[in-house]
Amino acid sequence: MNLAQRIRERAAAEGFSDTRIARLADDPALAERLRSFIAEKRHGSMEWMAETEDRRKSPLAMWPDAKSAIILAMNYGPDMDPLERLRDRQSGVISVYALNRDYHDIVKGRLKQIAQWLAHETKADVKVFVDTAPLMEKPLAQKAGLGWQGRHTNLVSRELGSWFFIGTILTTAALEADEPETDHCGSCRACLDICPTSAFPAPYQLDARRCISYLTIEHKGHIDHEFRRAMGNRIYGCDDCLAVCPWNKFAAEASEAKLKARDDLRAPPLNRLLLLDDASFRALFAGSPVKRTGRDRFIRNVLIAAGNSGDATLLPSIEKLLGDPSPLVRAMAVWALSQLAPGQRFGELRGFHLANETDEDVRREWETA
Repeated sequence: MNLAQRIRERAAAEGFSDTRIARLADDPALAERLRSFIAEKRHGSMEWMAETEDRRKSPLAMWPDAKSAIILAMNYGPDMDPLERLRDRQSGVISVYALNRDYHDIVKGRLKQIAQWLAHETKADVKVFVDTAPLMEKPLAQKAGLGWQGRHTNLVSRELGSWFFIGTILTTAALEADEPETDHCGSCRACLDICPTSAFPAPYQLDARRCISYLTIEHKGHIDHEFRRAMGNRIYGCDDCLAVCPWNKFAAEASEAKLKARDDLRAPPLNRLLLLDDASFRALFAGSPVKRTGRDRFIRNVLIAAGNSGDATLLPSIEKLLGDPSPLVRAMAVWALSQLAPGQRFGELRGFHLANETDEDVRREWETA
């Protein structure tokens, strides 16, 4: 058994579904696509992408001594149809990947085990990455043959579908490389056509500023009116473009227990989520990637879902949030109220809060509602 085969065997024992290898080299075409993406400001407020562009454009720019990349996939396939949850407007929809433990911790821990073993076997230097360093892992994964970047820009595998995390080990060892994967999207447009906010200007291009995943997770400010109705009951992330991909007919359910959906997060009722203060938010999402958005941004998202719910029984909780310490929360409470409250009641509240509100963004919501 050669070293590459031994690496795959070790990775499988650690719970990875597939393992591929690429040799590292500069890619001028990839660097130009990244430059264009940032120049067109499609990265939104994710300034770290622009700040790390020089290192991000090539793995060798980040670590010149590295020779090989080991790209590993860990399956997190759902045991339900993610799109079906969008029908129940009284509950919130959390992206499949965030329904249990934070994948960064799980995947990185397993990668370290493999990397330590590889360093011992080869005496080579190693570094592990899980979606946090300035490393463009999806193009590397395509070069390694793990999958291809589909029209929605996410990675797709003929064996795994779309539901898998990527982990990367860079090493100074010169490993035997696999063949790159080619595009198998054909004429399919399902992922482009289903997007609620038209976040794809063209196939294989994403404008993050219009993406519900970006808006609900990365975006720190108020969400524009243009996107609120389209968000529906999505309160953390969006799975639509992944869920509709026909290659998911080959996807399997997650085998790792920590990546299986928690029962209390499958369809959490909006009426309970609206009651979360900072302490209860942290308790509910301890160990979850949802926790990193913070309570205020999360409640902002929940209020938009409440406004889209058509459920007037949520009004008492929404009215209470009009006095929340966070202007971000108060502003979205105004919008949710405007969608659900009878005209007379809304007018009464509007008059009172306009007389007492000091934050300009919140006042603007009252004035334009």
